[in-house]
Amino acid sequence: MAPLVVLDKQKALARVPIFTQLSEAEIGGLAEITATKRLKSREVLFRKGDEGSQAYVILSGRLKVTAAGEEGKETVLRIMDPGEVLGEMALLDGEPRSATLTALERVELLVLQRRDLLPFLEKHPKIAVKLLQSISARLRSISATLEDRVFLNLPNRLARKLLALHDNYGKREDGAVRIDLKVSQGDLGEMVGTSRESINKQLRTWTDEKVAVHEKGYITLLDLDKLEELAGYML
Repeated sequence: MAPLVVLDKQKALARVPIFTQLSEAEIGGLAEITATKRLKSREVLFRKGDEGSQAYVILSGRLKVTAAGEEGKETVLRIMDPGEVLGEMALLDGEPRSATLTALERVELLVLQRRDLLPFLEKHPKIAVKLLQSISARLRSISATLEDRVFLNLPNRLARKLLALHDNYGKREDGAVRIDLKVSQGDLGEMVGTSRESINKQLRTWTDEKVAVHEKGYITLLDLDKLEELAGYML
């Protein structure tokens, strides 16, 4: 695949929510200081503890944010989608990376260097505020995930995770909802803080009960009412 030209970068940046207030000229200036980067599926972008001198804008593909849990097991903190900015926390505070980012599929990114982005944010404080709001929302989501793991049992946690996936990736198909994101049972285990075997057992139960089914890496939700009851809230 050929590298993006500046005009393509400009169009891509104009679709990123935190940059929508910028003028065409400002977007063009930002595009000129970006590079592109591509990742293969399962390729690591950076690891927790790495030095952070770059931020990234996701153009296509998805990545998972992970941290080491108990006994070295990975915990999936969230999934990041096209249009999101990542890696900016370490870039802003100068501290090492706080998590590991791994491609779930082929990914294309725009790369912003610290030496270029920080002066840009100084000239555009409204963009800096939007960036901080994005970081705050992300931290709140992670905090809610960690609270769920402390206070909820597996069926409750998994139901909440499936409903969250429903909100972001759900597609109606023949009276059911298909999650348009390929997720393994191991990935689900990392998301809710349990083993692949426990996920397998719970999904077998839900398949028998016609609540949800996992086939060929994709989840189909068959009974949203039951999942909402288990999650403890209504959509």
